[in-house]
Amino acid sequence: MKTVIYPGTFDPLTTGHLDLIRRSSENFPHIVVAVAGSTHKRPLFTLEERVEMARLAVRGLPQAGKIEVETFEGLLVDYMRSRKATIALRGLRAISDFDYEFQQAQMNRKLYSAYEIIYMMPDERYTYVSSSLVKEVAALGGDVSDLVPPEIIPMLLAKFNRTP
Repeated sequence: MKTVIYPGTFDPLTTGHLDLIRRSSENFPHIVVAVAGSTHKRPLFTLEERVEMARLAVRGLPQAGKIEVETFEGLLVDYMRSRKATIALRGLRAISDFDYEFQQAQMNRKLYSAYEIIYMMPDERYTYVSSSLVKEVAALGGDVSDLVPPEIIPMLLAKFNRTP
């Protein structure tokens, strides 16, 4: 069975992330949403909160039985080896994402020759949605209801002392 690893910080998981998870689960037998533990991004949410958000969001998907949420530390390729996985999934929203993703893919392939990557573009409704923008909108009191799955809204607003 081919396992596809979808790595990220998911801080928070957005509608764009969920779109890719849903669509990839329709095309692959097993998807692992791999939530990065150690990160230089200084996440707003703890690792445990990010895992909980991902699990809540994928629970309602039609293919939920094919989706697993786990954490990983260190290099993605080491985690992939431990899972005997060779395929990573990454989202591309804009041309600006490509340069970073291209460099990462080349380095990962150098470190793990079996590494393959699949890029997916989110539905056009989500091409502008990023975790960073979601946090900024929420912090400034904006409506995030179309930017994150409904299960995540209370957790996101609580971080900014707001109520749904």
